[in-house]
Amino acid sequence: MGYQLYIELIEPLLENKEVISSGMRREIERCETAIKYAREGEVVSLISSGDPGIYGMAGPVFEILNEENTESDLEVEIVPGISAAQAAASLAGAPLMNDYAVISLSDLMTPWEVIEKRLKAAAEGDFVIVLYNPKSKKRTEQILRAKEIILNTRSQSLPVAIVENAYRENQKIVHTDINSFTGCEIGMLSVVIIGNSQTVFEKGKMVTARGYKV
Repeated sequence: MGYQLYIELIEPLLENKEVISSGMRREIERCETAIKYAREGEVVSLISSGDPGIYGMAGPVFEILNEENTESDLEVEIVPGISAAQAAASLAGAPLMNDYAVISLSDLMTPWEVIEKRLKAAAEGDFVIVLYNPKSKKRTEQILRAKEIILNTRSQSLPVAIVENAYRENQKIVHTDINSFTGCEIGMLSVVIIGNSQTVFEKGKMVTARGYKV
């Protein structure tokens, strides 16, 4: 059970299995349906992309179960995956070698005021910043505001990597800088990695110093 795109990505694993898919913004409905089937004795796999515990379906399942008046008797197993941040970082180089923050620019569930506060804190703390959901057809201003916030405390030559469709068809990797990255092609399947003061491009790879070399 899962979002249609994620179901398509695991099609080779679906032989002889009942498949239930649905579109965007039906996450709670999927979780409730998965719990219903599980209570009827079925073994249910609720699919997320990346890691189910990072912007995935694990949280909503537990939230629903916690709202029930009785103690849950369901066995819930979370199968860890590779998050988009990890996948994108491995293709860009080694940008997450020191402290980093992952921030979604989607304000569908988190107020933009809160997102701005998090961006400012991460920028002032000199974190490497990974942006999820950086831009969509309707959301085009948020990434410009994020750039403005980060530039208040960062150099204009700060390295930036944009990774689209990591480890999928049409994979694309772009190395640029904080001053120029918003002019690049960016969409909902893109992950933007913005370096900190210790991040450089070395021989075509984005690398953040861990501190081993003095």
